[in-house]
Amino acid sequence: MITGGVKGGEPRWRTALLAVPRTLRDDLWTAAAHPLPRLSRPRLLARLPHAVIGVLAYATGVLTTDFLIHAYGLVPALALLLALCQSAALLAAMFRPIPAWWMSTAAMVGAAVAARSDLPWESGFPWTEPGMLAQAATAFLLALRVRPRVAAEALGINVLAGLGCLMFLGRGQHENLTQAVSLLIIATVLGAALRGRRVARSQLVAQEELTAEERARRTLLEERNRIARELHDVVAHHMSVISIQAQVAPHLVTDPTDELKENLAGIRANAVDALTELRRVLGVLRSEDPSAEGVRHAPQPTLGRLGELIANVTAAGLTVTTETTGEPRALSPGAELSAFRIVQEALSNAMRHAPGATVRVQLGYGSDGLTLRITNTAPDGPAPPSPGSGHGLLGMRERTAMLGGELAAGRTPDGGYEVTALLPAPARTPADAGEDTP
Repeated sequence: MITGGVKGGEPRWRTALLAVPRTLRDDLWTAAAHPLPRLSRPRLLARLPHAVIGVLAYATGVLTTDFLIHAYGLVPALALLLALCQSAALLAAMFRPIPAWWMSTAAMVGAAVAARSDLPWESGFPWTEPGMLAQAATAFLLALRVRPRVAAEALGINVLAGLGCLMFLGRGQHENLTQAVSLLIIATVLGAALRGRRVARSQLVAQEELTAEERARRTLLEERNRIARELHDVVAHHMSVISIQAQVAPHLVTDPTDELKENLAGIRANAVDALTELRRVLGVLRSEDPSAEGVRHAPQPTLGRLGELIANVTAAGLTVTTETTGEPRALSPGAELSAFRIVQEALSNAMRHAPGATVRVQLGYGSDGLTLRITNTAPDGPAPPSPGSGHGLLGMRERTAMLGGELAAGRTPDGGYEVTALLPAPARTPADAGEDTP
């Protein structure tokens, strides 16, 4: 026999109904702390919500005490106790909203049970007017910190508690119930809406942080790929030199032995295999770079082209001065390439972020390295927004770290910016320098 809507031989509605007590227990029978968040700005008013709630708790406590004594006919001690419970619940709602809500509901029911039987029509029942305000504030603070489902469950229990007092205690004040329920609904909906807005904003901030981290990671990977492509050309040049020298060497020796020819042939074969592998790796790195195809066979720049670079940026409107200290000498191809790229990126940053500034490029040749110092003055006016702000420094740091050097960048006291890089570059012997030419 087919039974629609049955799961495991039991109707679904019955399963859902049996799950309600467990759900209510899990949601509402907890003392978890949910501190009320402070205002982020202005800083002087960070604790303003706590102060407002404190004043409201005091005012409702005084008014509830007076109302319970004169309208509900309670003895002063009991009236004071119930009023303190309402005020304490409002204060506790700033830190532990669910236990505070239970306390507030219990105080309302206790006041309704203890009220005299001959209440006049104008006396609110089962909520006193200040008690109604205090419980609405407690419901608002609850909805502000918990999930909407929990807030809706608390609202339903509040309404059922008030309706139960009205039915079983026989007061018949239906207008008071309508006003209280309306106020509780408004407070709960407003609190849930503000919580949803805060949660959405927090998620947006978290997503923006993830996006920024992903953008920085992608930029770093792109820069590393670019460095790998450029270094490929440098390494390939040396491997080509080795291959050619190994091929020519037997012709430079009178009656070379078979062992020498075999060793030189092996050296050339290994060099050719290495070049093949390098080209294969380069093909992978350049497969997603459409601009790389046009520069595949272009020589990598060196400091010898620094004058050309400065002429280009000067033509674009940037004022650049250069200064060289020490005895200029040929560096390793990797150091030459990295030094050129660092100067190039520093000048590009100055053009983007410091329009109208004067840039000074200093090269200091030492016995064991090259020091680069690129400084620009403060810009003449505000710079246009640049989506790639800060990413050029990643490439500079990568190139410096690759050579085992150091890089420092930051603002100068006069409002400008300075980039200093120390690149280890020992002096090359004549034999080393001769390897650069096939």
